[in-house]
Amino acid sequence: MAGPYDGIRVVDFGRYIAGPFCAALLGDLGADVIRVEKRDGREDRTLIPLGEDAREGALFLQMNRNKKSLTLDPMCDAGREVVRRLIASADVVVANLPGETLTAMGLDYDTVSRINPRAILAVATAFGLDGPYAGRVGFDGVAQAMSGVAWFSGEDGKPVRSAAPWVDFGTASLLALGVGAALAARQTTGRGQLVEGALLRTALTFFSSMLIEEEALKLSRRPTHNRSQTAAPSDLYRARDGWIVVAVNGDPLFRRVAKLIGAEAWIDDPRFASDKTRGDHSALISERLGAWIATKTRAEAVAAFEAARVPAGPVNSMREALDDAHVKACDFFQTIAFPGIERATVAATPVKLSETPGDVRLRPPLLGEHTDAVLRELGYSPAEIAALKQEGAV
Repeated sequence: MAGPYDGIRVVDFGRYIAGPFCAALLGDLGADVIRVEKRDGREDRTLIPLGEDAREGALFLQMNRNKKSLTLDPMCDAGREVVRRLIASADVVVANLPGETLTAMGLDYDTVSRINPRAILAVATAFGLDGPYAGRVGFDGVAQAMSGVAWFSGEDGKPVRSAAPWVDFGTASLLALGVGAALAARQTTGRGQLVEGALLRTALTFFSSMLIEEEALKLSRRPTHNRSQTAAPSDLYRARDGWIVVAVNGDPLFRRVAKLIGAEAWIDDPRFASDKTRGDHSALISERLGAWIATKTRAEAVAAFEAARVPAGPVNSMREALDDAHVKACDFFQTIAFPGIERATVAATPVKLSETPGDVRLRPPLLGEHTDAVLRELGYSPAEIAALKQEGAV
């Protein structure tokens, strides 16, 4: 079955997550994606290795399914010509590089649009292409820290960075959304455009509700780790055999919790009349609920909350998350074969389409596996390809 992006060519100059995962999402949905990387392999190929002898690591396998690999030195004259032909053949060019690097590689929007007015340039940077920090480099953790999230997620005096690179994945997803919008607009205008994402913009957007409150009310909230300050009970609680999470917002859910744990008096208590006032007294509520949960196993507590239709779940280890019956039944992961690795499990396409679903059709490529084939598609003869290799351009 053809995907919604069948016939769309994407040239991926990305590295690590924000650019490559954007291109991977487009590839999952049918696009023909060419990954352009250094002749000795980009630095992201080896991160989180899956064994003593495995060159490719977990990060690479997740970000680069459904892609072909072309090795290239874009800074030499012959390499620049390959870049020009790639852009000319592309519907979408993806790059997560600082603005000055984009210009040096001939991947700035002025250059791209001059070569191919229909091309869409999707760029992810740490801070954006404009502003005082435009020239800075940064990763996911930098954006988490600078957005206020790491500070507020921790304890007072001890900020916490999330181990999950949600800023990178969020930026990639928003960039893919922007590419889809730009492709739709091109059907009317006939022209491509610049689609720009930034890690700090993503982090600020995802954390915006708390930032909006601070800007409006100047409350200067202090961090309380897992306990919410804007509703209650919403916290992590220790059961007899581990931890669970309970997440409550709104009067109906609060009343259900109060009845479940025998605290019906809370329902008419003015201290707990709204999410705001419950948030103001969240420590008291969490303490009482925590004492109730502490007498039960995780399974018993979660079952009780489920019976009351209150959102709750176990705090799983990584192994428990992988072995969860629902995770297995719903095919959240796919297994792929890869040379040198007996089998690798990667997250499947994270959004489901009923008529044109995404799929992992191609395993991630070996370094330069498709160089000759891509160059032939670009019009290079066998002799010209041999010369490019001799020059060190590919």
